[in-house]
Amino acid sequence: MKRFIPIILISLLVVSFTGCGSKSSFEAGTYRGGAPGIYGKDVVVDVTVDKNSIKEISIIENHETPGLSDAAFERIPAAIIKAQSLDVDTVGGATISSGAIIGAVAAAVEQAGDISALSSGNAEADAVSAATEIISADVVIIGAGGAGLAAAVSASQNGASVIVLEKMPQIGGNTMISGSGYNAVDPDRHIPQGIEDSLDLHYEQTLTGGDNLGEPEVVRALVDNAYPGIQWLESLGMEFEDKLFTVLGGLWPRAHKPVKPLGIGYFDAYMEYIDGNDSVTVLTDTRATDIHLYDEGPQVVAAQGLNGPVTAQAEKAVIIASGGFGNNVEMRDRFNSQWPSLTNLKSTNHPGATGDGIAMAEKIGAALYNMESIQLLPLGDPQSGSLSGSLALNARNRIFVNLEGNRFVDEGERRDVMTEALLEQEDNFMWMIVDGNSFPSTDSKTNFNETPAQLVEQGKAVMADTLEELAEKMGVDAGNLTAAVKNFNAAVDGAADPFGRTLFDKRLDTPPFYAGGRVPTVHHTMGGIRINSQAQVLDTKGNPVPRIYAAGETTGSVHGSNRLGGNALADINVFGRIAGENAAAE
Repeated sequence: MKRFIPIILISLLVVSFTGCGSKSSFEAGTYRGGAPGIYGKDVVVDVTVDKNSIKEISIIENHETPGLSDAAFERIPAAIIKAQSLDVDTVGGATISSGAIIGAVAAAVEQAGDISALSSGNAEADAVSAATEIISADVVIIGAGGAGLAAAVSASQNGASVIVLEKMPQIGGNTMISGSGYNAVDPDRHIPQGIEDSLDLHYEQTLTGGDNLGEPEVVRALVDNAYPGIQWLESLGMEFEDKLFTVLGGLWPRAHKPVKPLGIGYFDAYMEYIDGNDSVTVLTDTRATDIHLYDEGPQVVAAQGLNGPVTAQAEKAVIIASGGFGNNVEMRDRFNSQWPSLTNLKSTNHPGATGDGIAMAEKIGAALYNMESIQLLPLGDPQSGSLSGSLALNARNRIFVNLEGNRFVDEGERRDVMTEALLEQEDNFMWMIVDGNSFPSTDSKTNFNETPAQLVEQGKAVMADTLEELAEKMGVDAGNLTAAVKNFNAAVDGAADPFGRTLFDKRLDTPPFYAGGRVPTVHHTMGGIRINSQAQVLDTKGNPVPRIYAAGETTGSVHGSNRLGGNALADINVFGRIAGENAAAE
């Protein structure tokens, strides 16, 4: 019998703002202002003021990432109006968008008068302590990234009521900002393209690509269920392009590209189902802190919400889907044994990737596995470490050169091999070189929903009609660069590649030519909670922890020492589905 107990609100958190110590003085009216957001384009707002205060803030235009920036657009204007101050907290996970909104409001209000009183630092929030909220459902899921929401949909489809606890102000996790490629053996797509592929090849490449540290039965479950996962997503309304491609370090052209950019397509599909089903409740700003196990009755997750403590009772099971620890420097340093110090290395991960679920699982006796395996990627933005700003599209159509203009690695190799080679180059810096075959138009989109024209405008890439001109803009030796491209093109035509590369598509011979600078960055933590092929969390003796499941980057049994590019999106959907189905059946 399905059972869902609504939230029991015992006591509300009361928040009041004292506002500024001095009053503003404005010329009443509506003013427009703008400030650059995450892609360098302005967030534009209209601000209406009377003589003494800000009355209304309207977002007129923005180019921010849907999903990630939503909470900022909802909260920042409301906070400014309530506090009558620009000194408001930014929204976690949307810091740049938050700053752009605040900057745009400041630019607008400056036209109305003196804004010094709005920046006096006197805005305060006084909180009244709250009692515990008690909530209950069949299945409680920790984390609203890709794995968590895949599990939520799956559990609901199998008859369970579901509560999802997400510590960030918005859903999405790393999946939302990913390149979104999903590896699966798909005869309907690979045969028409003349690609030879098989489940056994995908299994072998995943296992050996991780130095045989992935657990074989778990790897087999991944590859066998990857294509059914594509079909499941399509049944939820998600669309994929017909042409398969190769993700950096994916080793084979089996990646499915969503029609919508980044991870938006996945979350649109999950949320269309969730929004249409009362059986699933997603609570953001609710940080899980502990899991309490009981032989009888519900398993319990303790959490902290905006309104105070939360107790989430799972009548059937708990699923941990809270991601990895790529943004937890202390954990990275503690477990790292492969790389030089990771202390000062930036990460592609979202701010919430801090390993919370791994710590909670360990406290209830779960085994951790493969924690020392931390993946670096050679494609980080030199300023932020993020994947944005990259000319990435298809790993078969590009080369990497160092500051001398020379190639230094097989660009179709494993991610760790490429990164190790990059760490040996001057300044740990490389240029990615692509051409008009990849981007027939300056308005063509990268895997991260940016155009070459935008990247050139932002100074993240350079463009030229000849390799010699490109070399000048890059500041590298033109002879070295032209020789590197010539040798690559000869290998595409059938000659032996100097670095043993075998993964090719087209020559680099079509203007315009582009180059973008990249550096090493922390990308994925392969280690985590040990699971079996049924997504059950295992204890230190190899036995399932009763009614506890895990999926996604919080687990450690899937990828071994090195994750193949394109396998993460398969991982979260395959094991999210399995965890949801099995949790619902408890």
